[in-house]
Amino acid sequence: MKEKLRGFVMMFFDRTFLKFILVGVVNTLFGTAIMFAFYNLLHLSYWVSSAANYFFGSILSYFLNKHFTFKNKEKGAKTVLRFALEISVCYLIAYGAARPLVRLILSGASVKVRDNVAMLVGMGLFVVLNYIGQRFFAFAEKKPDDKGE
Repeated sequence: MKEKLRGFVMMFFDRTFLKFILVGVVNTLFGTAIMFAFYNLLHLSYWVSSAANYFFGSILSYFLNKHFTFKNKEKGAKTVLRFALEISVCYLIAYGAARPLVRLILSGASVKVRDNVAMLVGMGLFVVLNYIGQRFFAFAEKKPDDKGE
């Protein structure tokens, strides 16, 4: 049982994970600056601000993770579509869960405080979901099928 658990943990925390974290730091600084500037300086809504983060950040993330982290060699629209689907689902789950959760916990705080905290919580949830989605769906290594293709 211990060996299975160890193998499962090692499957996630390897060199690929460290590269993903490094790309994530760069991407997070870039996207966070966009998100908080849109919300606090441009006075755009929670959803527009967080979506702008993931729209612009996803473009950067796609290229860095495809080529540096996962060394994915696939060409064509399939990879882009899988990546876009993965990012969209992770975004909706993370930010959709973060906002009501933070509203519940910080019910006495101002809307501005709750939304800023919700965006931070959403970012954390997104990172976890995004790693799993990119590694095992968007940029998953293709295994040869039984036909030898």
